[in-house]
Amino acid sequence: MSTLDHTLKPEGTVVRRLEVMTGTGRRRRFSDEDKTRMIEETLAPGAVVSEVARRHGITPQQLFTWRRQARQPVGAAATPETPAFVPAVIEAPAPERRACRQERKQARAIVRAAGAIELEIDGVTVRVGRGAEARTIAAVIRALKASA
Repeated sequence: MSTLDHTLKPEGTVVRRLEVMTGTGRRRRFSDEDKTRMIEETLAPGAVVSEVARRHGITPQQLFTWRRQARQPVGAAATPETPAFVPAVIEAPAPERRACRQERKQARAIVRAAGAIELEIDGVTVRVGRGAEARTIAAVIRALKASA
C-alpha cells in the first residue's frame, strides 16, 4: 500500500461535531433583547463569560463589549467629555504711594504673595505661594476633589 493511499474513513478517529457553513457569511445582527439576555446570563453567580459566548456562537470579546456598553449611562457620548475650564481672575496691583513703615511691610507681603495661585473648589479657597512643591499641590487638589 502506498503512503498516498487515502481512505474515506480514517481508523481510530471519531468526528464529534461537524459544522456546515452556508451563505455569504454576512455579519450577524442581534436584537437588544438578545444582547440583554446574554449579558444577564453572564451576571448569574458562577457564570463563565466564555461558556455563555460559546453557547451562543459569539466571541467572549463581543460579550464583554456589550457588557461595557450596558454599563454606560443612556445617551452618553462616545467621545470623551471636553475638559472644563475655570476663569482666571487677575487683580491689578494697588497704586504706589508714599507710605509709612507699616504700609511698606504690608506692601512687601503683597509682593511676596504675587505670583501665588488661588484655587476655589466647592467654597474652599486654597492659596499656593511661591516655592510650593508640585507633589504637595497635587495632593491637596486630589483631597479637595475627593471631598467634593
